Amino acid sequence: MPKRIPPLSELRVSKARPAEKPFKLSDGGGLHVLVTPTGGRLWRFQYRYGGKQKLLAFGAHPEVSLAEARELRERARKELAAGRDPGEVRKVERETAVITATNTFRLVAEEWYKKNVPTWSPKHASTVIRRLEREVYPVMGDRVISEITPLELVSLLQGISSRGLMETAARIRGICGQIFRYASVTGRVMYDPSATLKPSEILGKRKVRHLSAVTDPQALGPLVHAIDGYQGTIVVKSALQLTPLLFVRPGELQKMEWAEVDLDAALWSIPAERMKMRVPHTVPLSRQSLEILQRLHPATKHERYVFPGRSRSRPISNNSVNAALRYLGFDKETVTGHGFRATARTILDEVLGFRVDLIEHQLAHAVKDPNGRAYNRTSFLQDRREMMQAWADYLDKLKTEIS
Repeated sequence: MPKRIPPLSELRVSKARPAEKPFKLSDGGGLHVLVTPTGGRLWRFQYRYGGKQKLLAFGAHPEVSLAEARELRERARKELAAGRDPGEVRKVERETAVITATNTFRLVAEEWYKKNVPTWSPKHASTVIRRLEREVYPVMGDRVISEITPLELVSLLQGISSRGLMETAARIRGICGQIFRYASVTGRVMYDPSATLKPSEILGKRKVRHLSAVTDPQALGPLVHAIDGYQGTIVVKSALQLTPLLFVRPGELQKMEWAEVDLDAALWSIPAERMKMRVPHTVPLSRQSLEILQRLHPATKHERYVFPGRSRSRPISNNSVNAALRYLGFDKETVTGHGFRATARTILDEVLGFRVDLIEHQLAHAVKDPNGRAYNRTSFLQDRREMMQAWADYLDKLKTEIS
């Protein structure tokens, strides 16, 4: 009768002394510790799978104790009993652990941030990273991004909203949505859990926007791209294309006259009687705006109005631009012609980083100098010209990313 080998003890493993050649101390059931000439004590599990002899490493003693090695052995034996190769199971687990460690929300967000920050203004970049570090990372920064659920996002956003920061919560929902969409196209997640969340349902009742506006660059790109594809008359299409570029009030654009436009100087001078504040206003024309007007010029140059209506002696209807937007499939809850003013106001400030006073001046809002006096219509004209060109170039960039 073969001599029964007693199971190992922690003391016996600890006191095992190296020899000139490696030797094994068996614990039974396929588990042994390999003692190396250099004094290493390495746990090994020997088994057969698919008709082949195989060996699985469990780590080294004392980092892995005898009790822990035995637990690993039993787990491996259960895998064998279920018809699985424990070595392959361990390989998949290690690969999964690596993927998990490199796919936390924080790491994916940092990758997304580095990719996009060169196109942002310093102010916008600072705002984005501050919101992530203050509000998002403490809650789910270390979570595997593919495991984050819509309910977790709801909890995060409602926590921010409950502090009275409803606008911040809405902005963070947008940031998270962009990160999840980036994770989706890079193969980290199957879907964007923020896509199903309606702000009105999770953030409560926000201050009503009387004039709907698109202020998310991700949504603005498809909108301006669709505008370029409008198939209506050249008059209405030109007015529609100029609406986001110039972001003046709809009535001001509707009644635009050729006599007010200097194509050579790239300026549109609106008289005081047509302005809400009853102050003359100057609009620098970007290269893109000039191209639209130059295409339209042969068709309406003999008319008083740049955008004549059917009677030719009157301008197009004040609802023409909104009707064109509805034709393109954008409802009034999403965008209006007037809403492009809020679009430009938000993105010029938060994304492109232009001075608020320049933006307000271009919007024809009342802006005072340090002495309390109103600026005249030509104030900061060169700065505003550069801003309007940057804005037009930005819209072109968004369209390019869609097409």
